[in-house]
Amino acid sequence: MASLLTLTTDFGLTDWFAGTLKGVVLARAPDTRIVDISHGIAPGDSRGGAFALAASCAYFPEGTVHLAVVDPGVGGSRAALAVRTKRFLFVGPDNGVLSFALRNETVESARYLRNEELFLTSVSRTFHGRDVFAPVAAYLCGGGEIEKVGPEAREWVRLRWPEPLPAGRGQWRGEVVYVDRYGNAITNLPETLLPEGGENSAAVMALEGGREVPVKAFYGAVERGVPVAVPGSSGLIELAVNAGHAGDSLDLFIGSPVWLRDDST
Repeated sequence: MASLLTLTTDFGLTDWFAGTLKGVVLARAPDTRIVDISHGIAPGDSRGGAFALAASCAYFPEGTVHLAVVDPGVGGSRAALAVRTKRFLFVGPDNGVLSFALRNETVESARYLRNEELFLTSVSRTFHGRDVFAPVAAYLCGGGEIEKVGPEAREWVRLRWPEPLPAGRGQWRGEVVYVDRYGNAITNLPETLLPEGGENSAAVMALEGGREVPVKAFYGAVERGVPVAVPGSSGLIELAVNAGHAGDSLDLFIGSPVWLRDDST
């Protein structure tokens, strides 16, 4: 069976960067199947890349190699990592871009990428995705042993994942952790916090400034242009505007506080 590799980057599709990564991988592991998770992460947004990777990686077959390159510190002192978990392999810069995915994994081995024999012959200071990460990912796709990529890493950068906080009388305080291209503001509040009856209950999301948004089953449960909160596909409650952009309309961004409240109590 051919190996499977996913790519999550901030390279976009205008330039040659994403395609070059694929060329390096296929030159070294030509039977690899490559799947693009996203190349539309905002430039340098390692947190956004971390969320996209964590939201998607579990849907791939066991043994998949996940390569994430959102690397504003390229050429600097940040380390580079390969991590083997019980289900997958992850490769990327040690800036937290792997950390949200690793929260949900059983880590078996973590290694710094130090074996220069695996890199391209000439390593630039500005494109480690091509010269370091892609060739190591190809090596792992080809069945290479993670222990040979470099020394053990006992610690790595972990971006802060904000845990929901109880706010008294059945309320929960959360915050926005991601805004997708549709403008939906995804919160850190899992849909399991919804009161009995879920979206059919009297639950509301409260925002700063006193605005309240009802929780419904789907976007179209309210009129066009009307705000709504729904249980999202990531298992988290998200704020949306039917046929609109919640981020702009509700002035929501990463870190915006929100509250989940059940008005039936």
